[in-house]
Amino acid sequence: MKYKAVIFDLDGTLVNSIYDIADAMNTVLRKRNFNTFDYETYKSFVGHGVRSLILKAVPESPEKANLVDVCLKEMLDIYSNCCTDKTHPYPGILSLLEELKSKDVKLAILSNKEDSLTKKVAAAVLPDYIYPTLGLIEEALKKPNPKVLLQICETLNVTPKECVYVGDTRADIQVAKNANMISVGVSWGFRDQEELVKEGAHHIINTPADLLEIL
Repeated sequence: MKYKAVIFDLDGTLVNSIYDIADAMNTVLRKRNFNTFDYETYKSFVGHGVRSLILKAVPESPEKANLVDVCLKEMLDIYSNCCTDKTHPYPGILSLLEELKSKDVKLAILSNKEDSLTKKVAAAVLPDYIYPTLGLIEEALKKPNPKVLLQICETLNVTPKECVYVGDTRADIQVAKNANMISVGVSWGFRDQEELVKEGAHHIINTPADLLEIL
């Protein structure tokens, strides 16, 4: 194949996790009698980590900074217990991963979801041969910062030019660009195709199997 490795985003790319994320966040909001949001709205909230999600969901107030910290801990506690209740791979993902594995393409995950939760979701619903699987450990390192993406390349013993990065949001296209890597946007995720085109994705695919043509 033309490329030696594929690095994937997780949420909105490999798995549809919006229901579990939204249910957990709405539980936090409901506890405080704040407005809750529907699943479609949460698709616009996610992609930049849980803190960013909470900043968008919690109403403005003089105490918002402290409230975000409290809600962040609570959200992570709740979500950790329900993060695989409704989450499932998108149609065609498992067969794509099997095909790539059979062709000796190296596979990895880089997500802006908190690291332990990224690992928990991936372990529960995806094959165990995706390595490394990394999430957010430090806020400053979240996508589109390319540092962790480049570290994954070193772990896989490939150069950025030998990889493609696959994701569904602006941050995914940006991190690939910042790492000098080919970017592939997916049309089935949490953002519309227009955002991916505007951000300058090298390719946009409509089904997982379309990735094989690019590789």
